[in-house]
Amino acid sequence: MLGARAAALAAIAVLLTACDSSSGALACKVDVDTPQLVRDREAAGIADCTEIPTEKGASQLPDVRLHCLGGTSSVSLADVKGPAIVNFWSTTCVACLKEMPVLQQFHEQYGDQVAMIGVNFLDTYPGAAIDFARMKKVTYPSAADACGDLQGSDLVLTGLPQFVFVKADGEAQQVAGGITSLDKIVTLAEQQLGIDLPAPKAAS
Repeated sequence: MLGARAAALAAIAVLLTACDSSSGALACKVDVDTPQLVRDREAAGIADCTEIPTEKGASQLPDVRLHCLGGTSSVSLADVKGPAIVNFWSTTCVACLKEMPVLQQFHEQYGDQVAMIGVNFLDTYPGAAIDFARMKKVTYPSAADACGDLQGSDLVLTGLPQFVFVKADGEAQQVAGGITSLDKIVTLAEQQLGIDLPAPKAAS
């Protein structure tokens, strides 16, 4: 009796495993650009991804096309035109929460020289992600990779937050995040992008 039951359970396990392996690509479906999410992003004052500077094949980043978080467009990371900073973040990342206001300060002071771009990574609740950015007063655009499409690329994200600095010539350099001051991100941008930036303005 026990042998028959064990055999039946084993057969079920095999079927479930086969199902999982054949439908892995379909296991995750998150809409990050519904009309309501677009309205939420606009109300929060967050830019659409149409403001990301792009040029076909401009960077060494993988050619993975991501929808804009609460946006009306999509962008391939391979088309991001430098100098630019791509920041990978999540609502479950405490260091991201601390870092984003500093990145917003950078965007406000240097956005006309260096594009600041977010990528909301592995967040399956895009509404919460938009609210997170709103609470941090972020206005620069974020693409979204809710289902981890980048995990199939050669860009390895071992933890969050993570930066990729894209130079004007397209060279890309990945650096661990966790920046806590404007001075630090300015210094890092100068080092990684090979540019000179004016000294940060004192907070008013």
